Amino acid sequence: MKQRHPLYQTLLDGMARYGGTPAGAAEETLGIPAERIRRRVLLAPWWEPSMFAPEAFGQAEYISPVPNAETMVWEVTPPQGEAVTFIKTHIGAPVCTEVALALGLTACEECLFIGAVGALDPAMHIGDIVVPTSSVCGDGTSRYLLPGTLAQNDPFGMRACPDAALNARLIRTAERIAGEEGVGFHVARNFSIDTIFAQFSRIDEILALNCNTVEMETAAAFRAAELAGYRMAALFNVSDNTLQNKSLMGGREAGERAYRKRVRATVFPKILHSCFAESADS
Repeated sequence: MKQRHPLYQTLLDGMARYGGTPAGAAEETLGIPAERIRRRVLLAPWWEPSMFAPEAFGQAEYISPVPNAETMVWEVTPPQGEAVTFIKTHIGAPVCTEVALALGLTACEECLFIGAVGALDPAMHIGDIVVPTSSVCGDGTSRYLLPGTLAQNDPFGMRACPDAALNARLIRTAERIAGEEGVGFHVARNFSIDTIFAQFSRIDEILALNCNTVEMETAAAFRAAELAGYRMAALFNVSDNTLQNKSLMGGREAGERAYRKRVRATVFPKILHSCFAESADS
């Protein structure tokens, strides 16, 4: 049984006050009945199963009721092991956190968040693999995931952490496979921001918080998973490096982009499935 935080029940009680039900909340958010969600979930803001090599990732069946649904869900059957659920939430903490909270109403026990990350470290290269040990809050969604009134809550600069045991397993697995594949691997302190366009004038402030990567969802998602009572950790692929003048706004070379896509397609599936398989064996 999930060990939910008392605040999660407060969220459910708030729904009930206005006529909502857990089953309705889960299906409205996920777009499918809660019982379709597997014990292990891959959560991606933007990526889809087609971005991974099928021979390594497995066969993906789209199970959302309509094409291009607001929340897109697949069931993935890997080459070995049990099926997992793959959910594309779209980009940003608000929509990702909606799904992360709703997973508390399903059979989900473990969730690996996967996506791109911007590097703020000269040692990181486009295509490298990163696992964050924490995400510092720079988003607005996290304000709603704390006790107290909205006027009292100011989580800016607070750290949110992945599940310690799952993260340790993910670091161990990712470091081993990255080494076997000759891919750079890093453990990072991440910053979650609400905007790409406006982030560049704030880079010095983010660096002053001792962060060396930046993305948009995990500070809120880690906090949501903790409230909802399941384990979450994150696996990133470096998409850009602002300190090398290779940002999302320009400067990246075609060869770097191709390498990054190859790492995502072939190396990520090995890490993800191996991490889940280790959990099943333990």
